[in-house]
Amino acid sequence: MSEFSATYMRIVADHKLDCLGLFCPMPVLKTRDAMKQMTVGQVLEMTSDDPASEADMTSWVARTGHELLEIDKDGTVYRFLLRKTR
Repeated sequence: MSEFSATYMRIVADHKLDCLGLFCPMPVLKTRDAMKQMTVGQVLEMTSDDPASEADMTSWVARTGHELLEIDKDGTVYRFLLRKTR
């Protein structure tokens, strides 16, 4: 095992939220509601196929102070990992 793979740990989400088929503002609103139910430090994985998702989520975390850990895109589906910070 390389040093990189030994030290790299994939982030595991505490909660998952499927927003496929939903369009602005619903992915952001559902993410907000899900984060309200979580405790500080927990991670949410949200998936969305809304083309505006990346810009919307980037803006939302900047406004709310939560941490955007990762954005992945597979075809038309975005996968966001967000950590609750407050």
